[in-house]
Amino acid sequence: MQKSSVAIDSKLPWVGTTIFTVMSKLAADCGATNLSQGFPDFQADPALFDATLRAMRAGHNQYPPMAGVAELREAIADKVASLYGARYDAEHEITVTAGATQAIFTAIAAFVRSGDEVIVFAPVYDSYLPAIETVGGKAVFATLAFPDYRPDWQQVRSLLSARTRMMIINSPHNPTGSLFDADDLASLAELTRDTNIVILSDEVYEHIVFDGAQHHSVASRPELAARSIVVSSFGKTYHITGWKIGYVLGPGELMAEFRKVHQFNVFTVNTPGQLGIAEYMRDASRHLGLAAFYEGKREYFRNQLRASRFELLPCRGTYFQLARYDAIANLPDREFACWLTREAGVAVIPVSAFYPDGRDDRVVRFCFAKQEATLAAAGEKLRRV
Repeated sequence: MQKSSVAIDSKLPWVGTTIFTVMSKLAADCGATNLSQGFPDFQADPALFDATLRAMRAGHNQYPPMAGVAELREAIADKVASLYGARYDAEHEITVTAGATQAIFTAIAAFVRSGDEVIVFAPVYDSYLPAIETVGGKAVFATLAFPDYRPDWQQVRSLLSARTRMMIINSPHNPTGSLFDADDLASLAELTRDTNIVILSDEVYEHIVFDGAQHHSVASRPELAARSIVVSSFGKTYHITGWKIGYVLGPGELMAEFRKVHQFNVFTVNTPGQLGIAEYMRDASRHLGLAAFYEGKREYFRNQLRASRFELLPCRGTYFQLARYDAIANLPDREFACWLTREAGVAVIPVSAFYPDGRDDRVVRFCFAKQEATLAAAGEKLRRV
């Protein structure tokens, strides 16, 4: 095809291919063990596939309601009430989405207007900034302090302005594995009280918290819930990232605005997948047991690296482990990640990719949502570095 003659004034001139795509391709090209992109290399429970197939065979293959099938929204409402003591109305306050990324983009598009400011916490997950800028907003950066990645609420206070329209929080946090605690939510409530700030709370790893810790959802605090869109992901919870099914919670007034955008950028999500998940999640042990499942994988992977020269940082949640590599090399983290993939045969993500200014603490991110055989193979290679 010939080159286009159309002049394009890009909305996102700084955006290229995501670091996840880059590192996964490099891993494939080099035949490396891929611990970069955050997806499991094991199958989900066959019972989930059976439930979805039953829905297909029963003829549930046409458009579902725009907000999602009633069975799934009611199951979500029951789960949230059980976990967080918050009863969301399934008809007006819960919407099923085509994964968490779509949910996040839709929420930003619904509430952020040209010139509005959105406070985000760096290191920041890579989909937030393009969404903000696409709709004409401006990201304002708070910092999670290295190496514990804790928020500084006095800094956040200093960033608030008359233009602040939204604040995006992410706990358990990708890429760092840190958690917001009850005091953090209290600070968040105090800072946003008597404002028109919408909180977008990315809680996709809500069921993956370790060492007896509790996930503190903004849904559990009525004052915060009243101004929040809460995002979660069945992909993370049930090991089906490729299904791209998530959901959002929010008070009716906010959800009505969210759905105005949702109905035109996605409209709805595949019917049999929704019905299969609705049936599958009736057994609460399937999400309540997730923390112990991944804590076992975390410990297995950490044991693999105990005799290595990597310095493991705390991991309180998610299925990501951060590690410093100062004792191995003095390379910038992007160069080190490429070197590790090519020379050691293990692909990782450089954490500087999550900083707008490319801040480099010589830290890389490993994904341990893998079979033990995969983690053992990676560990053997990494201990030789």
